[in-house]
Amino acid sequence: MGIDFHNEKSRNTYTTRKADDSWVNAITDLIPLDNISKALDIGCGGGIYSKALAEMEVASVTGVDFSEEILKGARENCKEYPNISFKQGNALNTGLESNDYNLILERALIHHINDLQNCFEEAYRLLENKGIFIVQDRTPEDCLLKGNEHHIRGYFFERFPQLIEKETKRRYDSEFVLKTLSDVGFKEIQEVKLWETRKVHKNKEELLNDLGERTGRSILHELDDDELSALISYIDKAITNEENIVEKDRWTIWKAVK
Repeated sequence: MGIDFHNEKSRNTYTTRKADDSWVNAITDLIPLDNISKALDIGCGGGIYSKALAEMEVASVTGVDFSEEILKGARENCKEYPNISFKQGNALNTGLESNDYNLILERALIHHINDLQNCFEEAYRLLENKGIFIVQDRTPEDCLLKGNEHHIRGYFFERFPQLIEKETKRRYDSEFVLKTLSDVGFKEIQEVKLWETRKVHKNKEELLNDLGERTGRSILHELDDDELSALISYIDKAITNEENIVEKDRWTIWKAVK
């Protein structure tokens, strides 16, 4: 099964959130934003984090994604931001000019990439000297933390253990990411963990509806409709809080400098 990123139905699946302050604060701690004027968001999806960078006063932000349908949603999502532009392209070969960006963000991208070295080499080519590379993704360890009223994602794998292999096989462990960054030539490499608030749901019903739409959760496309219904019922029973559900995900962020 899996999600079809090129299907029109997927156009808005990655446009419905706003980057949380937990993310903004983490990036602000890692990056001297006063020195960032031109940023590239590779694997931008619906433009949520392109918009966040623009709101962090980055003068020029370019979003790149391989799906034109997803980019249609991103353009609509960011239409009020004249300093954001979008381009269809592949993370391994963007077609953009070399040595041209102060900052590159690859958030929730590398688990879709089979050739990590080629991906990082392209980012290295695009960055100017001393440019900063931010990679954010989940390691297998991040994915399989126990579910609770905040870490909703953990329940996916408790209810359907068959998803564990699918999830962990597409995730890189931190050691491999760190080694690949170093092999490509990046320096000043560091790793941080982040509990990022994904969304604050005003009540449980809103959360369950969001799950039912599979919004922004590609792993749920591995379940058929009956299985998804069973998962929603499982989460409904597991969560006792009825209002103001703060959904968080655990991420690993790697920072590197060209």
